[in-house]
Amino acid sequence: MNANNPETWVIAAVLVLALIAIAFLIARERKRRQSRRLQERFGPEYGRVVAQRGDRTKAESELKAREQRVERLTIVALAPADAAKFGQAWSALQGRFIDNPKGVVMDADRLVRDLMVKRGYPMVDFERRAADISVDHPALVETYRSAQAIALRDQRGEASTEELRKAVVYYRTLFDELLEVRTARQPTERDTVVHS
Repeated sequence: MNANNPETWVIAAVLVLALIAIAFLIARERKRRQSRRLQERFGPEYGRVVAQRGDRTKAESELKAREQRVERLTIVALAPADAAKFGQAWSALQGRFIDNPKGVVMDADRLVRDLMVKRGYPMVDFERRAADISVDHPALVETYRSAQAIALRDQRGEASTEELRKAVVYYRTLFDELLEVRTARQPTERDTVVHS
């Protein structure tokens, strides 16, 4: 082929355009897969962040940043003794609801925050805590937000006893999920092999 031949230039241009089109299609497919992965991982939280940001790309960037931030945290399961203490504290709290629903909601919020700290979540502002929770517990972050909203209405004297009951139920749902207990390591086949 002659480089000065116009046919050679046309073929080269067509090849370059074909490579650009293939690269574009590959990038679009990667973006589609990433969007689907984030939608599956974050569930309703994905839609909430997209609506809040008003832009899918910005929302997905935020969700990926959450994943990276939480990945750098050291989130640990509780030792059985710690889990038992938290469980007892929750039982005591729940038993006080009839006599003092307002105080119990504040105590439930505090107990959930204490549990988060014990597990390794940083205690920044509420939205940051909710964002961190959304990475590993996406189905529960909305109930956490609902409980917090009721607690804030309660502080202004605007929450009914039924709303306070709901807040305690919402906090309990998240509490139960976070109350992950570290189990003893099961022996492996390698551990049970007797060496002669």
